[in-house]
Amino acid sequence: MSISATKLFKTQTWSPLNQRRLSNFKKNKRGYYSLIVFSFLFVISLFAEFIANDKPIAVFYDEQLYIPVLNVYPETTFGGDFETEADYRDEYIEGLINAQGWILWPLIRYSYDTINYNLPVPAPAPPSAENWLGSDDQARDVVARLIYGFRISVLFGLSLTIFSSIFGVLIGAVQGFYGGKIDLIGQRFIEIWSGLPVLFLLIIMTSFITPNFWWLLGIMLMFSWMGLVDVVRAEFLRARNLEYVRAARALGLDNKGIMFNHMLPNAMVATLTFMPFILTGSITTLTSLDFLGFGLPPGSPSLGELIAQGKANLHAPWLGASAFIVLALMLSLLVFIGEAVRDAFDPRKM
Repeated sequence: MSISATKLFKTQTWSPLNQRRLSNFKKNKRGYYSLIVFSFLFVISLFAEFIANDKPIAVFYDEQLYIPVLNVYPETTFGGDFETEADYRDEYIEGLINAQGWILWPLIRYSYDTINYNLPVPAPAPPSAENWLGSDDQARDVVARLIYGFRISVLFGLSLTIFSSIFGVLIGAVQGFYGGKIDLIGQRFIEIWSGLPVLFLLIIMTSFITPNFWWLLGIMLMFSWMGLVDVVRAEFLRARNLEYVRAARALGLDNKGIMFNHMLPNAMVATLTFMPFILTGSITTLTSLDFLGFGLPPGSPSLGELIAQGKANLHAPWLGASAFIVLALMLSLLVFIGEAVRDAFDPRKM
């Protein structure tokens, strides 16, 4: 009975077409295992505060359990003298806690903005037992900045890809479905809008606006939504003359129902094929802007900033090399995943 239920669940959940697509995706071993590795690294980076932090994960003191990684506690909580937030790296506070309890530290006892004041040499310091990949030119741990930088790069790329895909699909669908003057006006607007100098606009805006994650995402969204318009527009222009679309219109189905129920699924095949490469381009764009100094705010964990530090500190090759290796690994995995997605939706393999 359980076998029959499992088969029934699979049949209802996955259509034969989607099952073949999943099978084609798994046949591309390089892309399939790249997805597993990338997903593992991304999930790990989501818990960066529990891996690299200058605050303990847990503190057991005076028969009570505290979670400093999630909450703020004053020094007086652990027998200190001040009401300010406890500095758990201070030997005095650490001694008070160990006298009546214990401390559970993360694997790396540095956050992305923690400054190591006890470096044996001037910053940037070479790799050591304390700083596995050394420190940057501001005495911050490189490993911690790589972990947080990986997370913010992927989150920025995913956000930009999702929002730009939504806008691009909607605008391309409207242009392709209605055609005529709407399509003509849309195409002329895209030609003018795509010709604007994005980098110069960013330089001008950063001169009077303090950049942050959402501000930068909004600016990039203004220019990145055009990537999928042509693809979706072409699919809708082709599909609007198909027999089943004409039949649906003859039966009285409204334009909204025809667009989303009958024409959009065809366009989504091409859209999903492009999305991994759009994600790769979004991450590359963020890294480039950070490298030039027009991206995330100064001090933010950024792979582009580490590459820029490697360029400015040629005597510290671990800076540029570590950031380059992480960025190359990330982009390579995404390219392999994109190839597997393309194979999964290839009509010749259906």
